[in-house]
Amino acid sequence: MPHCIQCGAPLNIDGAIRPAWKDSLRDASPGTRYLRADEFGQMDLTPDPRDALAREMQDLKQRKQEGAALKEKMTKPRRGQPGVVIDSETTRTPPSRVDSAHSENTIVLRRVSFDADAEEREREARRRVRFMDDTGVFVEPRTYDPLGPVPVSASSPTWSPEVRGRKPRKHVVIRTLAILLLVGALGIGGFFTYEHFFGATARMEEESSAIVTASILDGLSAHTIMIPGEEGTSIYIRELHASYLVTDGFATVEVADHIWYDNLEGTLDETMDVTLTPFLKASAGKQTPLAPVTYPITIPLSPITLESPDALRTTVSTTMATIKIVVRPGSRVTVNGSNVSDTVSSETGEMSYNATVQPIGDNRYDIVVRSPYCRDNSISVVLYRAPQEIPLDLSVGTYGTTDNKIMKVSATTLPGAYVEVTTPHSDLDITYLDKNGKFSFNAIFDKIGDNTISISASYPGKKTSVVEHTVYYLPPADEYTVKAWPLTPEGYSELISNIAVRAERSQVYVVTGVVQYSISDKPQRVVINTSEDGKSQPVVVQNYTKIHWEVGTYYRIYADAYSSYNSMPWLNARYTYRK
Repeated sequence: MPHCIQCGAPLNIDGAIRPAWKDSLRDASPGTRYLRADEFGQMDLTPDPRDALAREMQDLKQRKQEGAALKEKMTKPRRGQPGVVIDSETTRTPPSRVDSAHSENTIVLRRVSFDADAEEREREARRRVRFMDDTGVFVEPRTYDPLGPVPVSASSPTWSPEVRGRKPRKHVVIRTLAILLLVGALGIGGFFTYEHFFGATARMEEESSAIVTASILDGLSAHTIMIPGEEGTSIYIRELHASYLVTDGFATVEVADHIWYDNLEGTLDETMDVTLTPFLKASAGKQTPLAPVTYPITIPLSPITLESPDALRTTVSTTMATIKIVVRPGSRVTVNGSNVSDTVSSETGEMSYNATVQPIGDNRYDIVVRSPYCRDNSISVVLYRAPQEIPLDLSVGTYGTTDNKIMKVSATTLPGAYVEVTTPHSDLDITYLDKNGKFSFNAIFDKIGDNTISISASYPGKKTSVVEHTVYYLPPADEYTVKAWPLTPEGYSELISNIAVRAERSQVYVVTGVVQYSISDKPQRVVINTSEDGKSQPVVVQNYTKIHWEVGTYYRIYADAYSSYNSMPWLNARYTYRK
């Protein structure tokens, strides 16, 4: 103390004698310091906590070794050392020769040489030797001196026979207690050391476990990660290059799923595991790594819809065929490895591809689509064109739809071949057939909807080639709608009774009412009640118009008779008008 605690007088500390126990103390050596720099150049000079752990573990090991040596020293038997054994011996002295004060049992003291076998001989003598007391009863003494008793004078102090057995027993008890205390101290020290370094780490990991939940960010799939931390601190995410403030015990991070795979090429799996690496950022710039956060994400498929042809496998008869698909605007599209993304509409996502079809049977077209924020999706379209020994091709510009009842068709074949048109036509021109194999004619469409054009070419010694081409014929609305019959109760009954005749003539009807329910979506087929109250006269209508029908919506539809479906008239709609 610098001053006296009683009177306040200054004390001569410098001249005081330094206690010897202070010299036995030593300060802990400073730990090794490491200079760390993160990926952004921030420096961090802090001692490594693992050095402190190593020093304490080394001290613990040294204390355990010293304790083991002390225990061995205390438990080692002391063989061959001289000692004093205090024995009691009961003797019988005649009353006439001994004073009355010493007529009772006399205690004798004898110095003996103690060796390793003395205790064994003593235990054996206890089992064999018995003495007689004053009453004539034989008793077994507590101790026995194998070398014989030495009488002690009457003036010698009297020793209790129990003195010799009590003193060694006390030393054993003290020694056992000391060992137990040492072992307990070592156990308690080890427990607290484990709790300090490993238990604290386990609790920190448990408390720092983040909460991950699925969410939506800007209309796209995302995940929300809540990382626990001390209020007011900030947590830096290495992968996002951003820091987040801890509020209400958590730093909330929203991560869109697509950022993990936007730049990945090749085939992606349906799911993938992603990892965030957070750091606790102190005000001084020090960054402490936290437990990484790993969670799975799902990668959606790129949307793709085939508009034409109607099926993934279809038969064609022309050299050129059109494949139409609808994808998400901005998608990357390849056909048989060739990039055709520039043909995708930036507004609707529609794409048309003119395929060259060879007369070799199956012509396969693999279409791969990679839409923004999605993984690759693909479809394979097969266009079948029958193999030909005699080449027979329609011209490239042959239409597949028309609103004219008559359409001119041009074709080429082997020069000198014989050609025949087996469907309704007129004005067949074979002027240049023998010269270059070209010919033409006018196809006549006798029904509304799909009409087939069939042509054959034959040549001696070769197999006849046949080409069939389908053309969708639909008159203009002003011509089509004026032919419509109303579905009155009488007209509805007449349609059911003569459905085959009306279908053959493509009779047009006007269907008005609310869509009751849908039968199929592609092609769209619905049921509408055509009665005035909307409760009866159901008809099935298949949609060939450009408007998609919605259940519960009222429409005025112009359609021609086609067939029957579950005892209901089946009509093919060509024009739709909303109420």
